[in-house]
Amino acid sequence: MAENEGPKTPDKASRPEYDAGHVPITEELDSAKRTLPPAAPVAIALVVVAIVVGIIAYTERSKPVAQGGIDGVYFSQPANMPSPMILLEVTLRNVGDKTLYVKNISANLRTDQGDQSDEAASASDFDRYLSAYPDLLQHKGAPLVVEMKIQPGAEQKGTVMVSFPVNQQQFDARKDLSVTIEPYDQKAIVLREKSAAPPK
Repeated sequence: MAENEGPKTPDKASRPEYDAGHVPITEELDSAKRTLPPAAPVAIALVVVAIVVGIIAYTERSKPVAQGGIDGVYFSQPANMPSPMILLEVTLRNVGDKTLYVKNISANLRTDQGDQSDEAASASDFDRYLSAYPDLLQHKGAPLVVEMKIQPGAEQKGTVMVSFPVNQQQFDARKDLSVTIEPYDQKAIVLREKSAAPPK
């Protein structure tokens, strides 16, 4: 009579062991849940990140540092002068929270002849230019100068003198005229004629 044999234990060699480094290709392709996280938490995380980025972008958005405009424009070209001189009266208000240090001042003119620009005349040259263009004397004011500083909340009025190779008719038919103030550590400020709309 055969002895009762107990339950057979499977041989270790016949028991498949799971090896993460050697997953069968069929199992790897068929089991997306092994490699992809659940969709709901990922969607929530993306929404949270988008909200945070939006808040940062809103609070750190570029804020204007100054406002103002060109209050008056005066063209002069005496018969004995080969080129004209233009005197611009401008107002600049520091609406930022830092002192505005003026690094450079220039003017830009757009006419049918194209775009032209010129650096503002130095304050030390004002009297010489005004003696050569005497009809501008009545509009003489304190020059807006490089290295000028404007405190937060303060307003500065001044004059800028430039020259462009155009005649009176071309200048009067201008499409745009602007003064660009470049501070040392802030974005450039563009001032335009108050009656003129920004160019398209």
